[in-house]
Amino acid sequence: MRNLIDFITKYNHWFVFVILEVVSFVLLFRFNSYQGSVWFSSANVVAGKVYEVDAAIKNFFSLTKINEQLNVRNLYLEQTIRKLAAQVHTQTGDSTWLLRTQMQVLNEYKLIPAKVITNSLDKRDNFITIDKGRADGVEKDMGVACGNGVVGVVYMVSEHYAIVIPLLNSKSNVSVTIRKRGYYGYLHWTGGASDLAYVDDIPRHAHFRLGDLVETSGYSSIFPPGIIVGQILHVYNSSDGLSYRVQVRLTTDFGNLRDVCVIDNSAMKERIELLQSAEDSLKLKQN
Repeated sequence: MRNLIDFITKYNHWFVFVILEVVSFVLLFRFNSYQGSVWFSSANVVAGKVYEVDAAIKNFFSLTKINEQLNVRNLYLEQTIRKLAAQVHTQTGDSTWLLRTQMQVLNEYKLIPAKVITNSLDKRDNFITIDKGRADGVEKDMGVACGNGVVGVVYMVSEHYAIVIPLLNSKSNVSVTIRKRGYYGYLHWTGGASDLAYVDDIPRHAHFRLGDLVETSGYSSIFPPGIIVGQILHVYNSSDGLSYRVQVRLTTDFGNLRDVCVIDNSAMKERIELLQSAEDSLKLKQN
């Protein structure tokens, strides 16, 4: 204890110097907007790099499990495509129709691969940070998906990073439809379990079954139609008894999310904007 006191006494001027420097920097960055913005930007860049390294380490140790999931999914998809190709060939005699159709669909939008570097599950308004930004072609309001389904929508974009509002956010509102049934609504998350969400206002006359798939409807410029969202788990009556409330088990595993794709669906966005312009023009003429 005496040695510690002697040390502090001997170098007290250095301790005073360091404390004064810290206080001065705090005052400088807190009460000067320019210096504060420089500090905030620099701190974000450093934090982004730290999160990126952390995500890379986690990715390395989870590669075995991810590869197993990919192998199972690839096998399932290969079997499905083979069956579809056989059915199309039987019906039309054209063995190249399925391949040509797939290429036409893919040509309508491009995918921007990205890594998840931060992700939260325990909040009502969760956010995801990815390592792609404006420099990579990412823009606000682009859809984000992974191999298992929908992830969310791009909310904020910097030069090299982007913030995504996932399905696990109270402000998330994705237009979905029940596959092959034609009924659609908006998917939202109410908190709690990270694999459960709800679709409200399904009409009482709707015919569907437990286990039916829920997918994107394509009624917005964010997601193309047909991207899987989840599977119907339960059906409840709405609070007013006039419609159904459908509980959906999400196919995206947000607790193990590493690789995603940002969907640049410019072609669909252009068509929807053109249709909106036509509708607005017609309203003006009618008035």
